[in-house]
Amino acid sequence: MKRSASAVWAGGLKDGKGMISTESGVLVNARYGFATRFGEEKGTNPEELIAAAHAGCFSMALSGKLAEAQLTPEAISTQAAVTLEKTDAGFTVTGVHLTVTAKVPKATPEAFMAAAEKAKAGCPISRLLGAAAKITMDAKLL
Repeated sequence: MKRSASAVWAGGLKDGKGMISTESGVLVNARYGFATRFGEEKGTNPEELIAAAHAGCFSMALSGKLAEAQLTPEAISTQAAVTLEKTDAGFTVTGVHLTVTAKVPKATPEAFMAAAEKAKAGCPISRLLGAAAKITMDAKLL
């Protein structure tokens, strides 16, 4: 399976503008630029898109790990916060913090946390980011 997206950039780093689109058409010419990445201007940025991908991937992985324990979630809510820092090598994604709440009938806190830890370690985006960034998590069973 392959998925694709594209970006077009025009101009210099700080005064240029870009557009990001996805193969599915969910994003079509979404604006991004220096001010949307490092400032408060409306638009998206690569770190926000990574956070969205990680939150979605983790939520699906947690559902799968819960299913392995014969548990079906009513709802899983995941927020991913990506940290971008300037290092000696340049700007680097150094961490992702997942904040998870879930309503899972019949789940014990121990079973839920075990599934959440397995999902954090095993979702494809966690594995992708884990080589370069520290992934932390707060998980709460409602």
